[in-house]
Amino acid sequence: MTLIFSLRLFTSRPLLWIVALTAFLLVTQVPAAKAQYQLKVSPNKRFILKENNQPFFYLGDTAWELFHRLDRENADKYLQDRADKGFTVIQAVVLAELDGLRDPNPYGQLPLVNNDPTKPNEEYFKHVDYIVNKAGSLGLYIGMLPTWGDKIFKDKWGEGPEIFNPQNAEAYGKYLGSRYKNKPVIWILGGDRNPRNEQDIVIWRAMAKGIVAGAGNNNQDKVLMTFHPQPKEKGGSSTWFHNDAWLDFNMFQTGHCRFSDVYEHISYDYNLANTKPTMDGEPIYEDHPVCFNTKENGYSKAYDVRRAAYLDLFAGAFGHTYGCHAIWQMNDAMGKNINGPLGPWSEAINLPGSSHMSHVRALIESRPILDRVPDQSLITSALEGGDRVQATRGKDYVFVYSTSGKPFTVNMGKITGTEVNAHWFDPRTGVSTPFGKFKNSGAQSFTPPSQGRDNDWVLILDDVAKAYVAPKVWKKS
Repeated sequence: MTLIFSLRLFTSRPLLWIVALTAFLLVTQVPAAKAQYQLKVSPNKRFILKENNQPFFYLGDTAWELFHRLDRENADKYLQDRADKGFTVIQAVVLAELDGLRDPNPYGQLPLVNNDPTKPNEEYFKHVDYIVNKAGSLGLYIGMLPTWGDKIFKDKWGEGPEIFNPQNAEAYGKYLGSRYKNKPVIWILGGDRNPRNEQDIVIWRAMAKGIVAGAGNNNQDKVLMTFHPQPKEKGGSSTWFHNDAWLDFNMFQTGHCRFSDVYEHISYDYNLANTKPTMDGEPIYEDHPVCFNTKENGYSKAYDVRRAAYLDLFAGAFGHTYGCHAIWQMNDAMGKNINGPLGPWSEAINLPGSSHMSHVRALIESRPILDRVPDQSLITSALEGGDRVQATRGKDYVFVYSTSGKPFTVNMGKITGTEVNAHWFDPRTGVSTPFGKFKNSGAQSFTPPSQGRDNDWVLILDDVAKAYVAPKVWKKS
């Protein structure tokens, strides 16, 4: 009787059936929709791709204490600001640095029961869930650090306590991997620590193994993972894990001193055998004590963070991470801060450096990304230190960054075309100003519009035939 009634309904009201069938198909396609968060390494192993094979520009912010210190209302405010500015990744720590095992989150919850990695506290992780889901709704990925490194070993600083061994590290990793599979998560191990010995390496590898097992059913292709170390002379994650299957891209930290040779770190990883994408996961922060010495060096400014970003990217990085001293610790202007008095994070999100990162992204995405390579042969003299000039190009465009506006000479003819259009791109405003056409041959000198500290400029040269438009000035969507 039910079947007969249904057939009569279908023949008499076909539109109703079409609507019902469409709704059914939408519901049953939920698993396929989860693929929207799948990131992967590009075929040339230099970049990261989205699920549609379009390039993913990693523009990160270090919000290390996000899960630990912000309630949901404030987390919403922070994440919305970063999404509006074009950030794509928020780096945050589950077991946080600032006494994250003993100092509860805003809802009075600690992450583990009796500091046991095999006994996660469900109520704490519900808050982490909320932030991960909120980030996803805004188009953001969480660069999730399972733990700050002091929970592996304290060394000379850090709250600890040391709670991990290979067995519980793998179990904890599997728990996190399973809980956050099919979520907008990029996994970042390390937590500002360099392994001291083989035992430390074994623990990190065990945690990586657990994450892969939990998130990807032992399918590494379903997990994107790296390692965040402390600064060192050369390399970073590549020192210990470059040939590990779970390490999809390399990450290093150049730290918080002005004029560090960030480009040399990129070049070191870029030129390694067994090619992998590389990036700086913790460069100098905005409004940070320079080299931890305010008396002699003062605090870093927007110029310092811009300089690190352009030098990193033009040297071959696939992405870049910004940071701010008040924001990483989610300082609340009530005494919860380190390295001197700070204003609240809610004001620090308005510092100019984070907006300048929007212009970085706009520039990089304005031209084909996947054929971009570093190429210092474009310029006759790279200069050094605060006057560094760094060059990169695609097949039909060139970007040259002049750190202090010093003039430079370009060896033309490295890209296609008999003529090139020239623009000056202002890293402070994102505005591009055309200033003529030039023959794409011989040597051509260029003098930026202004010189001196805080007068950095990018020269854009484009094959005239491509008719590329100027990078758009970033605006909130």
